[in-house]
Amino acid sequence: MPATPNQLAESPLSFPTSFPIKVMGRTRDGFAQAIVGVVQKHAPDFDAATIEMRASGAGNYLSLTCTVHATSREQLDNLYRDLTSHPMVTMVL
Repeated sequence: MPATPNQLAESPLSFPTSFPIKVMGRTRDGFAQAIVGVVQKHAPDFDAATIEMRASGAGNYLSLTCTVHATSREQLDNLYRDLTSHPMVTMVL
């Protein structure tokens, strides 16, 4: 049975909450800085020093885990949209 608009608007999260977002892209200069810029646009209190970085086995890709202080579902949706549309981003989880 498809979800109703009310069910889609509801979130299993309660806000505010700490919410980790994993962003992956090719390893290249400026990737982490670009992602920090996007994240801080939506979560101005995000501290870039808290990013967890991991390189892929061959070093071709980099994953960044950014834990934001999320205040609403709308904030997370907007952040996710901006990250997924960024030209340096391959995937967002």
